[in-house]
This record gives sequence, C-alpha cells and structure tokens, in this order.
Amino acid sequence: MTDYFHLNLDQDALLSLSTLGLAHLGDGVFEVMVRSWLVLHGKAKAKDLHRATVQYVAAPAQAERFERIQPLLDQEEADVFRRGRNTAPHSIPKAASRAQYQAATGLEALFGWLYLQGRTQRLNELFSAMMEE
Repeated sequence: MTDYFHLNLDQDALLSLSTLGLAHLGDGVFEVMVRSWLVLHGKAKAKDLHRATVQYVAAPAQAERFERIQPLLDQEEADVFRRGRNTAPHSIPKAASRAQYQAATGLEALFGWLYLQGRTQRLNELFSAMMEE
C-alpha cells in the first residue's frame, strides 16, 4: 500500500511528471499548510477560516510571498519553479495578473515537487519563511 503522506519519488519518476501535475498537487499541499498555519496561530475565527485561507492561497498572495523565498532556493529548486512559471496557463483568474498567476503556478509546482520527494523539512523551511510576519 502506498503511504501518500510519506512519498519518496526518484528523479526519473519526477522528471516524467507534467509540470501542471506538480502544480496541481502543490496547490493542495500549500493549502493544507496554510489551513494548518491559520488554525495553529488562531489567525481567524472558525466561521472566517475559509475566507482567510483564500486570502493566502490566491495567486496574487502566493506570488507576493514567493518573493520572500526566491533568494533561498537552490539551483534545482529554482529550475522547478521556472518550469512551473513558464507553463502556458489555460486561463487566468480575474483577480490575478498573468505574471502573478504564473509565479503562483511556479510556486505550486515547487511545493508539489518537494512533497513527492518526501522533503517535508524543506517544505516547512520555505513555508515558514513565506509566512513570517
């Protein structure tokens, strides 16, 4: 049985995945981390948790917070981000510019890529740097 909470894909398997697939997974990983952070830090009342989550996971917020971690990325991580950012989007949400949406997609691809390798410590480091007040 596959343990979906502790994955460890090898490089060949990772390279065979689509960038949009990585971004799709990374979107979920990032949202779970945001939801956990909000609950643990008491940042919102129960009735407002969804609205608070959306504020953090929306493309403009992700793009802005990505700037905090960009200098922390190693070359391989930066390459994964660029692959995600350069993927042609099918559509762009009204609330985001094309650049914001592409940066958010790059961030999500990076989070998906790290998650599939089981690199949860690195995910936590980057996420903590993004969420610092």
